[in-house]
Amino acid sequence: MNTPSWIVKQVIPTNNYTLQLTFITGEKKIFDCKPLLNQGIFQRLKDISYFKKAHIVGPTVAWDDELDLAPESLYRHSIASQD
Repeated sequence: MNTPSWIVKQVIPTNNYTLQLTFITGEKKIFDCKPLLNQGIFQRLKDISYFKKAHIVGPTVAWDDELDLAPESLYRHSIASQD
């Protein structure tokens, strides 16, 4: 069985509401969370101290038991990092 490339291995939240992501393949990408900040439960992320608590849970990024992002979406909607 092939391991999906969208599994997140590391996340670094930044002060400008982006997530610096490293995927299981070693790929580094940037996901911009700003478009989510006015949508439902994601409004919590406007609090930068809360946003910066992003961490890995299983294959994805989460903030608490109720708020996470689909790893496939993180992979698909992020851009390649220049690092």
